[in-house]
Amino acid sequence: MGQPRSERGLGIALVIAAAVAWSTAPFFTRLLPFDPWTILFWRGLFAGSLITVFLVVMQGRAALWQLVVPGRGGLLVASLSALGMVSFIPALQMTNVMNVAVLIATQPFVAAALAWLWLGEAASWRTLVASLIAFAGVIITVGGVQAGADVGGLALSCLMVLAISAMTVVVRRHRETSMVAAAALSNFMGSLVSLPFAHDIAHVGGHGLAILAMFGCLQVALGLTFYMLGSRLLPSGQASLIATLETPLMPFWIWVVFREVPAAHALIGGVLVIGAVVADIASDVRTRRQS
Repeated sequence: MGQPRSERGLGIALVIAAAVAWSTAPFFTRLLPFDPWTILFWRGLFAGSLITVFLVVMQGRAALWQLVVPGRGGLLVASLSALGMVSFIPALQMTNVMNVAVLIATQPFVAAALAWLWLGEAASWRTLVASLIAFAGVIITVGGVQAGADVGGLALSCLMVLAISAMTVVVRRHRETSMVAAAALSNFMGSLVSLPFAHDIAHVGGHGLAILAMFGCLQVALGLTFYMLGSRLLPSGQASLIATLETPLMPFWIWVVFREVPAAHALIGGVLVIGAVVADIASDVRTRRQS
């Protein structure tokens, strides 16, 4: 029996909401004058705390035990998520943002390949074609890949893509596991790893803490929770494809808040990415109605 249409629709809506939340990262980053590790520490602390509140509201205080004993699936998801988060910061420091963004755009293909190898879940041809179009859109959006990039930065970017892709597949595999608890645990793990490198941690004032709290709660807590809940309801390749909406939405927030008009190539690339995602969703809905 096929997956219920309402369940599939909920998964699509949740992953879109996650992409919207994640896309606000440049807005918050511009407001914070601290080193990346300090931002990662406080962001993870606030995000983990809010997700823990979600966990208690949804499942009761007894669910806090899941943070201590998350189970094999939960621990694996939390570890992969934390690995992806802590790889992202040094990757940005060691290579150009464009290179990182382009490598992130390969995630739908990596996730689809891992899902096929592990779960025997074959991605539909329309999702693969849409992913290819979205990949081209991301390259156009960020202005192309620069040669001569630092090998270490590219290696960390690839590690991040592999970790998040594997996390997406594990979420799909362990649907019975509380992914809300895993999301909270991953942020606390990320904060713990970041602590030794956070040089500005003692210089964060009240104003900075307020922005970091919003950063952690809105961008990370909501984004990660929505993604983990939504991706368990969708094929791994499709969930990763929808998440690429994050890239073209990033210039939107900069335009809204800072009045910086996106370049023409960013608009063209954004249209390609959004069009590819919309076409894949529409085709999926049409196919399910016919069947």
